[in-house]
Amino acid sequence: VQLQASGGGLVQPGGSLRLSCAASGFIFSVNTMGWYRQAPGKERELVAGITSRGATNYADSVKGRFTISRDNAMNAVYLQMNSLQPEDTAVYYCSLPRYRNRDYWGQGTQVTVSS
Repeated sequence: VQLQASGGGLVQPGGSLRLSCAASGFIFSVNTMGWYRQAPGKERELVAGITSRGATNYADSVKGRFTISRDNAMNAVYLQMNSLQPEDTAVYYCSLPRYRNRDYWGQGTQVTVSS
């Protein structure tokens, strides 16, 4: 399993970023995928998840601002982040949860929201 996240960077408050995750090594289309984040000094938390059928769920803190989507033809999952705030600053990880009895994580991409 390989999960390669990209798209992070520095953005001003109110700005937008789109994260991408390229997946390989497993049958992407039948698996739930997720985005997590970890801020300095805090535990890793679920940001958003999407099932194989496209059902989504979000952390309360990002509802209405973030959108998770997937492209099964491209083996990719995305996180569109709008109205970013300083508290969204974190390392964001693409995740393949509960695959063969374990969770898989990508290498993470840094998102920094600052003026």
